[in-house]
Amino acid sequence: MSYTCSIFVLLIFLCFFVNPSLSDPRITHTTAICSNSTASIPERESFIANFLATMVTATRLVATQRYAAVVNGTGNTTVYTFGECMKDLSQTDCNLCFARCKNLVQMCGPFSRGRRGGRLFLDGCYVRYDDYSFFNETLDVQDTTVCETQDFVGNHTVFAANVKVLVRNLSVEAPKNDNFFVGFVNEGYITVYGLAQCWESVSGSACEDCLAKAVSNIGSCTPKEEGRVLNAGCYMRYSTQKFYYNSSDLVGGHNHENLSAITLAATTSALALVLIITTVVFIARKNVLRKRKGRKQLGGLLSSLYKSKLNFSYESLEKATNYFHNSNKLGQGGSGSVYKGILPDGKVVAIKRLLFKNPQWVDDFFNEVNLISGINHKNLVKQLGCSITGPESLLVYEYVPNQSLHDHFSVKENLRLLRWDVRFKIILGTAEGLAYLHEESNLRIIHRDIKLSNILLDGDFEPKIADFGLARLFPGDKTHVSTEIAGTLGYLAPEYIVHGKLTEKADVYSFGILVLEVVCGKRNNSFSQNSHSILQMVWNLFGTGKLCEAVDPILEASFEEVEASRLLQVGLLCAQASAELRPSMSVVVKMLTDNHEIPQPTPPPFINSSIGESG
Repeated sequence: MSYTCSIFVLLIFLCFFVNPSLSDPRITHTTAICSNSTASIPERESFIANFLATMVTATRLVATQRYAAVVNGTGNTTVYTFGECMKDLSQTDCNLCFARCKNLVQMCGPFSRGRRGGRLFLDGCYVRYDDYSFFNETLDVQDTTVCETQDFVGNHTVFAANVKVLVRNLSVEAPKNDNFFVGFVNEGYITVYGLAQCWESVSGSACEDCLAKAVSNIGSCTPKEEGRVLNAGCYMRYSTQKFYYNSSDLVGGHNHENLSAITLAATTSALALVLIITTVVFIARKNVLRKRKGRKQLGGLLSSLYKSKLNFSYESLEKATNYFHNSNKLGQGGSGSVYKGILPDGKVVAIKRLLFKNPQWVDDFFNEVNLISGINHKNLVKQLGCSITGPESLLVYEYVPNQSLHDHFSVKENLRLLRWDVRFKIILGTAEGLAYLHEESNLRIIHRDIKLSNILLDGDFEPKIADFGLARLFPGDKTHVSTEIAGTLGYLAPEYIVHGKLTEKADVYSFGILVLEVVCGKRNNSFSQNSHSILQMVWNLFGTGKLCEAVDPILEASFEEVEASRLLQVGLLCAQASAELRPSMSVVVKMLTDNHEIPQPTPPPFINSSIGESG
């Protein structure tokens, strides 16, 4: 008996460590509804300025009162903006969610297409802008219902009945409780959780109407495990997983009797449950601690940035680029667009408007801001600061005037500027920058996206490695990091593509491809069906002792043949199929600057079996 009691006490004790309702910003689920109406070209500049002004004001209001209703402008360029967080979120999570929401609402294209309206739902917050006063709207033709794809596994009849009871209770209780209510129903050992909220601009009776409509629509989602109704005036969600944070729940049906039954079952099979729960607790705690660390990391970052010289005001950067005018646009990448800007003190900078398109936006932002702010090398683009106070996130870098290697390869005339000595300097400088990241800096950093477009050239054609959005820290006690595949096809190492195994040798492989491209004056076509890749061509010529035939013909033999052969052989060494055989970047630097022995390379990956058999 005492053993059973001890086990039961242990079960209760362990339950205190499981915190499935730990608050988080709930930023992963996104639904954008965009207006088809667009501002005319003459009106567009004023409309965008008013849009940005409302976002700035809304950010300040949400940070103090958790919702905002803002109007800015006159006539046809007036912008109405509303934003609100779910009432169960902490203020910190509310701020994070709204920051994400502001960025994503730009998917509707207020800047690029001049769209006059858009709304963005996240599971933790909501933002809408339009060209008319919609604040008291309850229902709208663009209201939508979103059902998850996964069907509930179990008794569909009981599940559907529980959903029906739950959403009806939510719709009745929310208008009585400050337009917000959460709870669950547990009948037949099937638990369903739910949340309903009307926006602050919607009155009590209008809230009832909005949620009544939500109840009638959300029933179409069963037997899906999760469903949401996204109305102009309210939000409703049910799920088989507890997603909200609260101190007390609505209990539906005969939940107390069910809880007693569960407790009795737990005591009679305590030993088995302890083993299962211990495993679950370990996993749950690990996830919780990871989330806490991420939020603490970002929260600390935001706090320090507000107080540091790294933080620029959004308005100053906006003016520096002439309100992001197209004439100042330097380029467009996967993580955002880059503009040339002139600060009030006359300093020329590059300003990057971040485009967060995935759930890892916090990691990307942290990498871009915190990871490289602490490193300094002549061959790395220097970060000057950022802006986190406006309607979008901005990063500020030193201005590098001679564009990227990709720009030079895209315009063949520009390749003539890249004389042999310039190409050698670019390759060496890139190698030194990577050696610093991998081995010499306080942090061991893997870039993950070395390619032509991420190598910028300064006024003296000195290379600068840019874009650290995909960079990862490599712990010193690890042999590799297992991570999702990210980067650019043609530059990805085989072990990374196949197994997700990431080491600094993935950067070495990418560097090898870049060396071949710079020397040969050709882009790599590893995945082209119509032509051999540059890797295959150089490997063929290496096998027949004719490596110099691969050198860019634009150079018209104005290069050192021995030096060219060494460079191409180094490129092949770095691009070997076996990661273990690739040299470190510090060794590569020695191969390029000293008379360091260059071993015979082994075959690279992604080539035909006939390579080396013909010249």
